[in-house]
Amino acid sequence: MLKLDNLVKQYPTGDRALKGVDLEVPEGQVMALIGPSGAGKSTLIRCVNRLVEPTSGHVYLADGEEITGLGAWGLRKARRRMGMIFQEYALVERLSVMENVLSGRLGYVGFWRSYLRKYPQADVDEAFRLLERVGLDHMVDKRADELSGGQRQRVGIARALIQDPQLLLVDEPTASLDPKTSRQIMRLICELCEERKLAAVINIHDVMLAQMFAQRIVGLKLGEMVYDGPPDGLTPDVLTEIYGEEDWSQTIQQDEDEADAEADAVPADVARPTESTDERMAGLT
Repeated sequence: MLKLDNLVKQYPTGDRALKGVDLEVPEGQVMALIGPSGAGKSTLIRCVNRLVEPTSGHVYLADGEEITGLGAWGLRKARRRMGMIFQEYALVERLSVMENVLSGRLGYVGFWRSYLRKYPQADVDEAFRLLERVGLDHMVDKRADELSGGQRQRVGIARALIQDPQLLLVDEPTASLDPKTSRQIMRLICELCEERKLAAVINIHDVMLAQMFAQRIVGLKLGEMVYDGPPDGLTPDVLTEIYGEEDWSQTIQQDEDEADAEADAVPADVARPTESTDERMAGLT
């Protein structure tokens, strides 16, 4: 699904954020990027969709299309296939939840339709379905600045998915969230990837969350891969190699029973609405 070939990013100062990274992520795999600050995690994700321009190397998607060789129009089309979920949500505060989700279709509709917010009915219907899936179908008309952090991240997830992507690029999705909400967001992302057979690359600082939810973990240090393997391979020695000396005895794989118990708890910010989504759709069409 995604292939990086000798990817390098060097800044004008001479600092190299990425030092020849080779990486493949197959369809349907959720991969976590871990490592200390400055390791190159965010840079790697942003080089994939060229929000940051790589200095050298190649980025390929599933069909062998080389992202690094595309011009402006080709890149715009390729970005439709890559949904991005941001640490700071990147929502338009004054717009409603529904309008923020529909903004994920901007790559598909013409300028005037997007400017006038005249989206096809099929896009509106899909936005309702996604908001129901992420537990926000009762908040379609709320402004983004009225939402909690967890709710904002759910809007960001729905906005990424309405692009109908093949790959999710997720940059620190839990950095501003409390521990319980962080687990709920990570669980939701992984469930959606499984449902849609999406590959995902998740930049995350929380090693426990990475162990709990990712299928594969890649450790970066100073722009180089120093670990690539399963979550249970993150031994204290491996974590020391990635982060440096520390007591890693408490950083262990969480029990599945604990995760299952938490999954049964329904958070207040995703309580079910009193009317069905079909009824709301009928009232807005």
